Amino acid sequence: MVLTDAFIRELLEPYGLAISAEACDSIRKYCVLLSQWNQKIALTTVRDPEQILRFHFGESLFAASALSICGGRLADVGSGAGFPGLPLRIAINDLEVTLIESNTKKAAFLSEVVRELSLDRCVVFRGRMESYAASENSRFDFIAARALGKYDEMLKWARTNLSAIGKVILWLGEEDAAAISRTPAWDWGNPIQIRGSDRRVLLAGSPLA
Repeated sequence: MVLTDAFIRELLEPYGLAISAEACDSIRKYCVLLSQWNQKIALTTVRDPEQILRFHFGESLFAASALSICGGRLADVGSGAGFPGLPLRIAINDLEVTLIESNTKKAAFLSEVVRELSLDRCVVFRGRMESYAASENSRFDFIAARALGKYDEMLKWARTNLSAIGKVILWLGEEDAAAISRTPAWDWGNPIQIRGSDRRVLLAGSPLA
């Protein structure tokens, strides 16, 4: 399947973010690298290019329009194959992204994508989130996690690594979102249904003082 600019834009349009020609080119290169590396290590069970665009890229980018992400610093915790952090960095030039991934092979994949796409303001941290500590002047405006698990640990870490107005953004199933919404000492917004999905939502929240 040839991923033309028109095809990429058509599939991603419902998720609410305009995609530039430069971003389309980066998405094509990313998909090629994902397919190549996926033959060697388990990055994604989704292999059809159209579904990769919808499920991985579209759902990642939906957060930008749904939560008005247009810049700032974002940490993608347990980044895996790079979703949501890399699509958001590709689409938003003013966003600074740190991809946190403890698996050595997956971190190597992320580093190659960053290198091949010449993405500035995008770094890979190979290690567990507990090993990463943001300085007082470089705390994150957004901490994102997609299908991470261990949310209690992540929220504890996020408290000390978010900026004063920072938010955690989670991609979740409806049941997990309902459970996490009851987490004490956090102010959660209403779950936002992801376009094209029946049961997956975005959940955003900030720690209470």
